[in-house]
Amino acid sequence: MSDYLIIGAGVIGMLTARELAQSGAEVTLVDMNNCAQEASWAGGGIVSPLYPWRYSDPVTALATWSQTSYIHLAQQLLEETGLDPELRLKGMFMVGVDDADEALAWGRRYQKPMEQVGADFIYQREPGLAPGLESALWMPEVASIRNPRLGRSLRRSMEITPNINLIEQGRVEGLNIENYAVTGVRLSDRVLQGDQVIIAAGAWSSELLAPLEVELPVEPVKGQMMLFKAPVGLINRVVLMQGRYLIPRNDGRILVGSTLERVGFDKQTTSEAKESLYQTALEICPALERYELEHHWAGLRPGSPEGVPYIGAVPGYDNLYLNAGHFRNGLVLAPASTRLLADILLNRQPVIDPLPYELFGRV
Repeated sequence: MSDYLIIGAGVIGMLTARELAQSGAEVTLVDMNNCAQEASWAGGGIVSPLYPWRYSDPVTALATWSQTSYIHLAQQLLEETGLDPELRLKGMFMVGVDDADEALAWGRRYQKPMEQVGADFIYQREPGLAPGLESALWMPEVASIRNPRLGRSLRRSMEITPNINLIEQGRVEGLNIENYAVTGVRLSDRVLQGDQVIIAAGAWSSELLAPLEVELPVEPVKGQMMLFKAPVGLINRVVLMQGRYLIPRNDGRILVGSTLERVGFDKQTTSEAKESLYQTALEICPALERYELEHHWAGLRPGSPEGVPYIGAVPGYDNLYLNAGHFRNGLVLAPASTRLLADILLNRQPVIDPLPYELFGRV
């Protein structure tokens, strides 16, 4: 039996396992697929909410804590595993923002470096952007992380940590319950037991809770994205325009995203989205037309009301906890939300007020 049994080995689940294992606890981590193969792999990796001033204070609190901790986390993982998550500290341009005054006021309120810049500033730094841009909001401290490589590095961390038992390709068929206390989970071929059970299964979390008659307002929201095989330096910073973005990688590849589609658990890509994303990419950086479109994929975000995740105990059941519902910001909020849950489980002083994230009272 483990001290903690975590369902879901995305970035949230793996970072939760890492936090708890560092306290000396025995942790079992189980996933229906392989580690970080769902939303953690499919996302973009911008370490900031898109248009961060449009989110509520609970999202901002988690994002602020996470943005600082990613610098240390990326370095620790590289030293620990030899696998570089490729954190890029290059900043982000936001073009065509209608509510720039609100954005700048938010930046002053939260002491976030942000300024409105003109064409000279933009093209000195990103000459490959489409001509005719007159101004943009500039956030110099926004980073991006290469999420597939973050997942690979975290998986290696799980493998080499002796008090973490990693089980991949283990679909959970249900929770074991005795007198309203959760004692473990049922797989197709065995039962896993844990003193405390944590659901961190992203868009699938509500399905695990439904048999308990616990309604979790988390639904799958499909996002389609594409990747261009471009040369290093075509663009060097994240560029956001009209709700979509380009994200450069260290090897020159440029990711373009993303759609927002409420179509259940459908992960099929569509020709309509492909054409729309392709046109978006060229509108931001016309030179991308010359380079190979390497990949087109879709993932399922765990959509929640206002994008505020559920972190903490599941009401009505003992020994059952939740860390899910991060919507578009799972990678952004992961370090803070996993630290907060670990603080709750280990009876430590929480790094952030846990009240806004409790399931009880929000449904």
